[in-house]
Amino acid sequence: MGRTITKEEIAVFENEKFKGRICEIENPEDTNEAIRYLSGFSRLGFDTETRPSFRRGNSYRVSLIQLATDNSCFLFRLNKIGFPVPLIRLLSNPSILKIGLSLRDDFSSMGRRLQFVPAGFIDLQNIVKEHGIDDISLQKIYALLFGKKISKSQRLSNWDAESLTESQKKYAALDAWACLKIYEKLCPTKKYI
Repeated sequence: MGRTITKEEIAVFENEKFKGRICEIENPEDTNEAIRYLSGFSRLGFDTETRPSFRRGNSYRVSLIQLATDNSCFLFRLNKIGFPVPLIRLLSNPSILKIGLSLRDDFSSMGRRLQFVPAGFIDLQNIVKEHGIDDISLQKIYALLFGKKISKSQRLSNWDAESLTESQKKYAALDAWACLKIYEKLCPTKKYI
């Protein structure tokens, strides 16, 4: 039987916090510099955020792409910068691992903005099973591995807002960074593609 954890068990854990640098990319000029920096890493944590829809049949395009290193997270505001070519190249580069969770949903959201071929992505849902973890939510996986909780309080906030709040930025950065930390814990020497 695999490892699992309940919401009640997680509730007593201390909140995890991303303590690194958060860089919000809101104009195309900053994209090139950010991509140059991120291209120097062999693996990155990855996540997206989309404005929630509370009406049936109504959905929004992805608003934000997060890419994290061990100590930095870049928040690409697609609702402001579109889908810049340098970002597409990075997401299509098989040499740089992008580690995320439930990637099919992210790819579907990104596909509403632009058709491209993602490469070099690793879905943690495929890896955790190999390590005897039955839970597949980010919050539960992280709690099992690190004994800390990831707050989901900002998940349903407006990611298309003119300005993101500090809470939104920290939440978005933490989600991408946590994916990287999970991968490093489970696969310190393996290279999955």
